[in-house]
Amino acid sequence: MIRAAIGFVLSLALCAALMPFVISVLGKHRAAQPILGYVESHKAKSGTPTMGGVGFLVSAALPFAFLLRGDPSTALVCLIVAVGYGAIGLTDDIMKVKSGHNKGLSAGWKLLLQFLVACAVSAYAVFGSPVGTTILAPFTDKPLDLSWFALPYYVFVFLAFTNSVNLTDGLDGLAASVTEVFLMCFAAVLIICAGFAPTDTQLNELLLIACFAGALAGFLCYNRYPARVFMGDTGSLSLGGLLASLSVLTGLGLSAAIIGIMYVLGSLSVIVQVISFKLTKKRVLLMSPLHHHFERKGIHENRIVGAYVAVTAAAGVVTAALTLFFS
Repeated sequence: MIRAAIGFVLSLALCAALMPFVISVLGKHRAAQPILGYVESHKAKSGTPTMGGVGFLVSAALPFAFLLRGDPSTALVCLIVAVGYGAIGLTDDIMKVKSGHNKGLSAGWKLLLQFLVACAVSAYAVFGSPVGTTILAPFTDKPLDLSWFALPYYVFVFLAFTNSVNLTDGLDGLAASVTEVFLMCFAAVLIICAGFAPTDTQLNELLLIACFAGALAGFLCYNRYPARVFMGDTGSLSLGGLLASLSVLTGLGLSAAIIGIMYVLGSLSVIVQVISFKLTKKRVLLMSPLHHHFERKGIHENRIVGAYVAVTAAAGVVTAALTLFFS
């Protein structure tokens, strides 16, 4: 646990110190975020550097590698997955910057690449990791064997998490703040399910969580409103991959869905909006994802970010408390 605390501090300090350099390099290469024309209030953000996710990825990975001890398997796989999804996002971001509009990789290509990584890691989870086909029931440490359903369930978790975090990255500091709180609450649930005596493998998972939480805290110094840099798909997809792999390889996917309720609501808002328009030609929301609906209602993005963080924290505290009570 001391290593996790050190990892948090080192990652925070490294990211806070590294981001000005990253922002400078991105600015020199004119790596600015193309702004959606139909989000009127975001026109002032035009020219803000993107791909800042590279900064917190490096800032989390280096202290993690330095402090890693014992069995690194699960935590290392989670980091590799985060970097892999980050690479998909980086490709998408570079294409957007070069083309000068908000379309990078086609939806089909992006989904295919995410699906291939998801299949590979899900196969590892079933056939090569201790979790196998077992997940933990929410609010307990009781195992549930999914048997043959485990593989498609794991793939679904990956696709759901990566795209949900990506959709949440629409306001200054939103994805980073929500993910910061998610990681802290997820770590608490992991510790409780470990009976407050984590194994070497779980200690490395907690170290990885702490390093990313620290790096995100440092990143928020530059990403909070008004943002000096955006994480881009480089950051949002890497965070989605991290959360998905942690959820799958710890068996805490169902608890993660509860803690990440705002990710879920964001994705559902898009699904409902699309279905409603296709069937009735009417929109349920003023705009989707959900945070843009609140923007259209005239709510300042700082208040929206605060509400998202508060709901995530409440869901996390309740999940941790119930897990402690029923375990």
